[in-house]
Amino acid sequence: MQIDMLDYFNAISSRIKSNKLVLLICVLLMLSPRNVLANNQNVVAYKAIINSNKDGTIKADTELTLREAIALVNGSLSFAQLSSTEQQQVTVHPSPRIEFNLSAAETIIELEEVLPPLSIAGLVIDGTTQPGYDATKSPTAEIKIPKPIVTITAAKEAEVFRGLTIVADNITIRGLSLYGFSSEHRETQSTPPADIFIAHTFIPPHTFKLKAFAGEFIEDQNRQPPKGVIIENNWLGITTDEKMPVVTSAFGVSVFNAVETIIRNNRISYHDGSAIITGIKAQGMQVIENIILGNGLAGMPDAIRLDGIIDQSEIRSNLICANDGSAVFIFKAIGSATIHKNSFKFNGRRFRRAAIYLMGNDHQVKDNQISYQSGAGVVITSYPQSDRNLITGNQFANLEGLSIDLNTRHNVGVQDFQNGDGPNPQRNSGNRRLDTANAAINTPQFLSPEFYAGINTTVGIDGTADPGSQVDVYRVSGKDGYGSLNQQLGTAKVNDKGRFSLNLGDLQPGDRISAIATLPENGTSEPAYPALIRGLNSQSPITNPQLPITNPQCLTPPIAEKPPEKPPEKPPEKPPEKPPEPIRLKVPKNIHFALDKSNISPRSAKVLDKIIKVLRDNPSIVVELHGHTDKRASDAYNQALAARRAKSVRDYLIRQGITPERMTIRSYGETQLLTAGISKLDHARNRRVEVIFKDIGGIEVIVQEEDLQLE
Repeated sequence: MQIDMLDYFNAISSRIKSNKLVLLICVLLMLSPRNVLANNQNVVAYKAIINSNKDGTIKADTELTLREAIALVNGSLSFAQLSSTEQQQVTVHPSPRIEFNLSAAETIIELEEVLPPLSIAGLVIDGTTQPGYDATKSPTAEIKIPKPIVTITAAKEAEVFRGLTIVADNITIRGLSLYGFSSEHRETQSTPPADIFIAHTFIPPHTFKLKAFAGEFIEDQNRQPPKGVIIENNWLGITTDEKMPVVTSAFGVSVFNAVETIIRNNRISYHDGSAIITGIKAQGMQVIENIILGNGLAGMPDAIRLDGIIDQSEIRSNLICANDGSAVFIFKAIGSATIHKNSFKFNGRRFRRAAIYLMGNDHQVKDNQISYQSGAGVVITSYPQSDRNLITGNQFANLEGLSIDLNTRHNVGVQDFQNGDGPNPQRNSGNRRLDTANAAINTPQFLSPEFYAGINTTVGIDGTADPGSQVDVYRVSGKDGYGSLNQQLGTAKVNDKGRFSLNLGDLQPGDRISAIATLPENGTSEPAYPALIRGLNSQSPITNPQLPITNPQCLTPPIAEKPPEKPPEKPPEKPPEKPPEPIRLKVPKNIHFALDKSNISPRSAKVLDKIIKVLRDNPSIVVELHGHTDKRASDAYNQALAARRAKSVRDYLIRQGITPERMTIRSYGETQLLTAGISKLDHARNRRVEVIFKDIGGIEVIVQEEDLQLE
């Protein structure tokens, strides 16, 4: 593949002032294996078996490294340049492959610097070939993803910003663990550091501001985005013992510019930013059957962030849990995506956001389970106008907002758009279609706030909605307010006079029902305010309780095979058991910090260890971590500082094995002072993270001050 290098270098030089940087880019591009292999139809394809976990300078010795194998299959290193011992690890093969045969004690490859881009089409890097890999076993029951053996990470004290860079078609990355890839360049307007980065060749293998290259994003026959890349059965951002690494990666998979990428059956956790993020183009991308857990720890908080051209993309059958923001956040994207058959739960741990945030037209959100969200279920923005978004067949539970929230342009706060602006009034003018998402389709209205169950428990439901729309009626969970659309009960067509009716069974006194309306040319509405089901002889209805949180967890181990059952033996008679004594535990409440600091001191670590023991012993407990400051500095500064403190506490707990779905971060800055005094002791008491224990029984929370840090 040829590039007009002179024109390219001139374009870069006009945008970047540093001559040294321009020289570096020129050298990197001239050495690019894809340029060396340009239009060469006679390149020999090799299968290289890596037998060394070392990294460093390419040289002829007794072991074949990953860096040498990549250079060999790319064509920048010839077979003749290998030693005779290394040549024994290489065979001619119908298609290029890299496999592994590492010593069982040396399966971690620590990179000293970034690897060369993978630039030969059809290359497969297959970690499942490592001896000991068991494709039949998985540590998780929800989605079976085998544990990798081969790990690729950054060497200690080496800043390696990227694990694997893909610039060619039909490359497959399989069965690897990658983590620890980050960079000091944290700006979102740069090519992001990531475990796996996919783009066309002209992107230099480093992080540069996109603005400098704005004129270079022109596709032609020599600058085509990679097509058909497959990322499967990998663990990204997480160690093979299921821990958060000491150095977390910036992003998981960055589909910066690619077509028809498939990301399936991966476990993606503990990234500073999103697990999957797109850039210029991710057309036809499929994200299927992945476990995406605990991402967004320090930066962009959303599990999947879609920007650029995403037309015909699909997000299906994933478990997306305990991420810091939304499960899926679509921002200023071109084209539409289908989001269906996923389980989204316990997201919004650091920011209150909707589980799914949509911007744009013609998205479909179908048959998902969305629960325990510290925000709304689905929010559709109106900047720009977003219409024809269909939200059907989903099951919602335990939301801190509406199941479906259509934003209007009158409410412009950050929370309005990320977490919804609440119920809309009925549309009373044509102009409303222009300032509200989904063309302001009207919410259905029941003709009565109460309906009565007959003798056979059949209930007749009547209401009004936009003529021609389809109304779906749901049972609502939650005893107050709008609740959550929890179970779809029936569907009715609205006539040309705007009326609908249907008969529903399986309803009990005390149930609450709501409804949504869908018109294909507009989209789906917000939910109706619930109506109550009463019995014919019922004076006081039974309330429908909120679904409980019991042992909140994202993942469970697989069920072990049971041994053959023996005939049951008659147990000896036991005396009646006394009821168990209530749990009586004392647990600290506050973690304190030094002036203008957010790091955990050794004394505070000892306090946290006491909290950790209680959380380990009582898996049903969830906590909110409320960050606070003293009243000095500005409101904005203190809000950010308080958030950093709460995050530090959360990260410490995660590293000690407390799962992220059990923790929610809240930042209060200086708004909730413990004491109004101005002494050094008063300020020290205010500089804290307060641990709020939920679902507790018999636990005595104590306020300790053994870790106060005076100025």
